[in-house]
Amino acid sequence: MTEQTLRDLLGKLHDELQRIESVDEKGRDLLRNLDADVRALLERSGEAESASIAKSIQSAMDHFEITHPKLTMALSEMLTALNNAGI
Repeated sequence: MTEQTLRDLLGKLHDELQRIESVDEKGRDLLRNLDADVRALLERSGEAESASIAKSIQSAMDHFEITHPKLTMALSEMLTALNNAGI
């Protein structure tokens, strides 16, 4: 995966995160952590941040699977891209 592809996917994910309005407390915590991971990865594109975001993405997918399908789809796309890149 090229750095630009990663940045595009992260930007799409970040945009989707900004659209989420009503979530429970656990969901807010997951989104805060995921948002921080996305920002860190956009700034540095480092492998350690990539591993951290993969874990955050999976947790968020598990939590939002039913209530926020668009977010779950964006998360799934990002996780697949990271997995394909060997992260």
